[in-house]
Amino acid sequence: MSVTNMPSAEALISKARELIPQLRDNADHVEELRSVPTETIQLFKDCGFFKILQPRQWGGYGMNPEVFYRVLMELGRGCPSSAWCLMILGIHQWEFGKMDPQAGNEVWGEDNSILVASSYAPLGKARKVEGGWMLSGRWPTASGSDHAAGGAFLGARIFDEEGNFVDYRSFLARRENYELIDDWHVVGLAGTGSKSLVLKEEVFIPEHRSHSIADYTQPEGDLSYKLPFNQIFFGAVSSVIVGFAQGMVDLFVEHMKPRVNVFVGGPVAAQNPFVQEKLGNAVLMIRSARARLLVGVQESTQSVEQDGLVSIHDRVHYFLDIQGVAKDCFGAGHMLFKKSSARGVFLSNPMQRQMRALLVAANHITQNEDDTSALLGSYLLDQGLPPGLFELPATL
Repeated sequence: MSVTNMPSAEALISKARELIPQLRDNADHVEELRSVPTETIQLFKDCGFFKILQPRQWGGYGMNPEVFYRVLMELGRGCPSSAWCLMILGIHQWEFGKMDPQAGNEVWGEDNSILVASSYAPLGKARKVEGGWMLSGRWPTASGSDHAAGGAFLGARIFDEEGNFVDYRSFLARRENYELIDDWHVVGLAGTGSKSLVLKEEVFIPEHRSHSIADYTQPEGDLSYKLPFNQIFFGAVSSVIVGFAQGMVDLFVEHMKPRVNVFVGGPVAAQNPFVQEKLGNAVLMIRSARARLLVGVQESTQSVEQDGLVSIHDRVHYFLDIQGVAKDCFGAGHMLFKKSSARGVFLSNPMQRQMRALLVAANHITQNEDDTSALLGSYLLDQGLPPGLFELPATL
């Protein structure tokens, strides 16, 4: 497929920024529904957001992940749940660029706007058979799964006959092969519809609908798809979290500018040096997290252009850069939330919604900065890396 009138990166980012007020106005309704409305998903489609990472052979824009990151950073300021679903449902288009093209042909052969969900938690059981794999299991938190007619990517670890770990793979199951369990009752990001997914029976997954998450492969095609899977997926999660935190800043400024201190003789809130200090430091923390993400993907792109891959040394460092984002953004958001005092806790105040989104997002597996800090330290001290995270076990 050819793409006519492909928008520029800045045009897409501007569209996202323009949607912030509309998304913010609808955010309470999204939480009440516990799922992003079809109209919002269609709006994102109309804006071209799902095409940003989609390979050009299927009518996508084939852009660098940095563009997608920057769009997410804008949309997260308006409605966290809607932005989260775009992040999940939009990153998979990039994943198809790393797979056998037959998988993309099957999903997008008739309609290239079809979406795919995922739950990469390695909770499935997979066994090798002729021509592919047999897969079974139940997976939690498949965000946006109500809108995924194209199926879902599901994770499983692979073991040999002696029980030794040999791979960590993603499997693309068809929609008719699984059921959704509506168990997403949570404190934040309630509108993501992150239901559990259960395969009805052991299902055959052809080889072309699976790929290794652990093995850093270099597929044919555009440069974008030669970047490491973990870095790009984890970075997308972190990017939308930056948007949540920036939304806290937006709302805090709106909240504090007209606010008057209730204590007699006290300054207006905007003149309070402690309010000013917390705001300034929160912005610093958020901008630092944002810069790490964007610099990481820019440097990785340069590495692929020059050397054909991103070195394991750099990948380990980027991994911590990415996983430390929620720590910084949650810390920044909490500083501002505390300074909002009692007004911030009311459900009518959208700051509490952004804060709850940060609370939940910080618990995502991609934001495990403690273990990842130790991982980087171990690597720098020549103590090795766990198998299956950056490369396949050395015995293979």
